[in-house]
Amino acid sequence: MKTQSTNPINGRVTAGRAFTAACSKVLAQIRDTKAAILAESRDTLKVQEQLLRLALNEAEALAWQTVYPQLMFPALAAEKIRGVAAWHSHQSRVGGRARLSAN
Repeated sequence: MKTQSTNPINGRVTAGRAFTAACSKVLAQIRDTKAAILAESRDTLKVQEQLLRLALNEAEALAWQTVYPQLMFPALAAEKIRGVAAWHSHQSRVGGRARLSAN
């Protein structure tokens, strides 16, 4: 009976390439989603773009702490963007009151 011999080094190289390809795919998915959310948020909200970028970066960092970051990122990003919008709205109201009370 003839047995198949496998080369453990080649197996590791192949697995390494597969892992790298999978990581690249996930990175691309998150990058594309991030760009789409940023574009939509920039057009919809009148918030500084830097605040939106920071919120999306924070959402991405949180997503990478999960098992499926590409699935968690959109929900986390939406939550962070809502937080920025709420903060901006609050700051606008407070700033408006401060100007009114100064007169």
